[in-house]
Amino acid sequence: MELRHLRTFRVVARTLNFTRAAAELHYAQSSVTEQIQALEAELGSKLFHRERRLRLTAAGERLVGYADQMLSLAEEAKAAVDEERGEPEGDLTIGALETLCTHWVPSLLGAYRAKWPRVRISVTEGGRGELYHGVRESEVDVCLTFGDAPGDPAFASRTLGEEPLVVLAPPGHPLAGKEEIRPGDLRGVGFLATPKGCGFREMLDRIDGPVVGTEVGSLAALGRCVAAGLGCAIVPAMVDHPGAVAVPLAGRTTTVTMTWRRRDENKPAIAALLATAGGLVRA
Repeated sequence: MELRHLRTFRVVARTLNFTRAAAELHYAQSSVTEQIQALEAELGSKLFHRERRLRLTAAGERLVGYADQMLSLAEEAKAAVDEERGEPEGDLTIGALETLCTHWVPSLLGAYRAKWPRVRISVTEGGRGELYHGVRESEVDVCLTFGDAPGDPAFASRTLGEEPLVVLAPPGHPLAGKEEIRPGDLRGVGFLATPKGCGFREMLDRIDGPVVGTEVGSLAALGRCVAAGLGCAIVPAMVDHPGAVAVPLAGRTTTVTMTWRRRDENKPAIAALLATAGGLVRA
């Protein structure tokens, strides 16, 4: 079996759509179809039901796990050869939350690129759930998020630093005039929050008192909505908040966490990134 056929099969199995798979792989759709047909001919079994919607056959479901293992082993073999040459190269995909893409990723990539110029780096932005899914599915090599990583045995993680939390308040709001805010000051105050499942929403839900009236999809949007007078919000101090007033939240911080697949941490490009990040750790 050709590795390129297995890679194509894995993307089609994930997207269940030949058109999306072709776009992701930068192939013509006809090429994707031909590769899947060649793989089916070699295996002597249909891998997909091609009815009103594409879905895996029982044989296709079984092949997914083997394809993952074979592709992973091929990556490890290439990594071992790269390591022998002494310089990481190849592709590296880093995922991060919007705020971290702005405030943390540039310095990390600048230091990395200066030392390892042969690695081709891609940066993708997304929500926390999307990023962890990307790591789990081998679509993202390393991701940066706020808060603790999921307790998944397939994951490894490292805290890169801590960021103080602030309460954003509209100008003229009673909280805007304080030098410091304590959790008890938030009782009964109307708050904006990110959706359920986000680390900041979980943190806000653990504080007794705030009343969540509106959900907003991103930290950057929270700042703008607060400035418009729609409520208060809790965010890392690094979040841009033009027009809103930021007041320190006493004793509360959040961590910046790097997460990767445990099985991949010895791949040269990833190991080099981990070493680079270690040199940038800040309290």
